[in-house]
Amino acid sequence: MSAVREFLFGLSGKSLPQSGNYAWKSPSNIALVKYWGKSEPQIPKNASLSFTLSQSHTATRICFEKKTVSEESRLEIFLDGILKEAFRPKVAGFIERINEYVPYLNFYHINIHTHNTFPHSSGIASSASGLSAIALCIMSLEKEMNPGMSESFFKQKASFLARLGSGSACRSIEGEIVVWGKHESVKKSSDLFGVKITEDIHPVFHHFQDTILLVDEGEKEVSSSLGHNLMIGHPYAEERFKQANENLKKLLPVLSSGNLNEFNRIVESEALSLHAMMLTSQPSFILMKPNTLEIIEKIRAFRKRSQLDLCFTLDAGANVHVLYPKKNTEPVKAFIISELAPLCQNNKYIMDESGPGAAQIFEGSS
Repeated sequence: MSAVREFLFGLSGKSLPQSGNYAWKSPSNIALVKYWGKSEPQIPKNASLSFTLSQSHTATRICFEKKTVSEESRLEIFLDGILKEAFRPKVAGFIERINEYVPYLNFYHINIHTHNTFPHSSGIASSASGLSAIALCIMSLEKEMNPGMSESFFKQKASFLARLGSGSACRSIEGEIVVWGKHESVKKSSDLFGVKITEDIHPVFHHFQDTILLVDEGEKEVSSSLGHNLMIGHPYAEERFKQANENLKKLLPVLSSGNLNEFNRIVESEALSLHAMMLTSQPSFILMKPNTLEIIEKIRAFRKRSQLDLCFTLDAGANVHVLYPKKNTEPVKAFIISELAPLCQNNKYIMDESGPGAAQIFEGSS
């Protein structure tokens, strides 16, 4: 695929800073309509829609230091102060992939310090928050060379770059609700970057609660990248892509009306359809654990007896996201503590909610 011209950067006539030091806090996101299956370069087979989270985020600081002509570029990545050589190939591959859009990076040593507020590689989108934070730091350097850059272009290109590292990362730049993928029902939607939904959102969906039940904090047995590749030639793939796009079309008026019964139905169907594709791929794989299924059954039983609005969703992992409006926090939290937390690894869960998206971190701020 040819380069996207609007995001190319011309070095001619630009003065490169000797150094730069930028930090961003970028959230994970939870897809309500799932994307599973893609073509190169990171183009989704169907549109997806997500809540951007508030507490589950990655804080990343990147120091750029101009190198001499004879020096090899140095890339170092630290997680919680510890050098992580295992992260280097993925980040180096990301930088190589976006090189034609950010050619100035070739002139710098890059030192990355990062911290997650949630377990890495356990079904919460750490790649989404991590790579979007890196993309935002890179765009901060670019803005030094192009101070007239508009905020909308800054965010759009950051989303575009993040997508080339991890598809879902393009949905972590803004919030609370973001669509990625061309869809007839969403104005200006694109396969190249995420688009924030701002119109006609019912108040019940602002600060929507997401309690993440950590059923398994270990690394997934099958990576998301491999899972996406198994959609190639999958016997049900085309119908799944149609289903997802149709569910997004149905969900948009639900987000406007506040119809929580329909919201619950669509969101749970999407979660189970995602895992059904994993169960029926060749080779097949199972990311849910026995406790995942028990939690799902308990949520359904509690909803029936309490008549409260709550539902579950899953990403590509064993952990369960319990979604519910803020007004239901007290009874739902009591239910989680008494019935669901004992099914989590070490009784651990994360209380979160939908949030506004990424934010720059300045010296002296947290």
